[in-house]
Amino acid sequence: MQLLVASGNAHKVAEIAELLQGSGWQVLSLRDFPDLQLPPEDAPDFVGNAALKAQAGATATGLWTLADDSGLAVDYLQGAPGVHSARYAGEQKDDEANNRKLLAAMQDCPAAERTARFICALVLAGPAGQQFATEGRCEGRIAYSGRGELGFGYDPLFLLGSEGERTMAELEMAEKNLISHRAAALQQMLPILRQVVKENS
Repeated sequence: MQLLVASGNAHKVAEIAELLQGSGWQVLSLRDFPDLQLPPEDAPDFVGNAALKAQAGATATGLWTLADDSGLAVDYLQGAPGVHSARYAGEQKDDEANNRKLLAAMQDCPAAERTARFICALVLAGPAGQQFATEGRCEGRIAYSGRGELGFGYDPLFLLGSEGERTMAELEMAEKNLISHRAAALQQMLPILRQVVKENS
């Protein structure tokens, strides 16, 4: 069966495709539907934004559609950047600019208060209006400078766990897929995805 992952982010699509290997789904992305326009992400939370994208994809294509909304929640910043993570430094969605702004906002934050977590909400929407939602989290801390070349977004600044010495951007995809917020959300979604395949085969 074909599954549309409602994202133009090649890194996200690759992560999800890797995690779905052997599940019975053929993963497509927005690059396969260049005329499909997703609605603005103006919901107040991650689940709401993911639902907007998933339902738009399912309605436009007639395919089961999986959408995520994810971001970084920093305790010192009262949960910011949160749902605004991708556009934290402006509408251009510039990872380096976002990271610079985050480090500047935390320049006076002591080490003990640099706790943060990545949050991912996944919504699976069906062509008949069905919806299923899951959420995954990955706890960590914000580093004082970026490190690693393998991730994207805030990965170079995100130290894993309370005592972590490696950033998310220093993990190979196979390692990341064991512990990431997206992997946690997708592990919860997998039984639902398998059931959909079973019911439609």
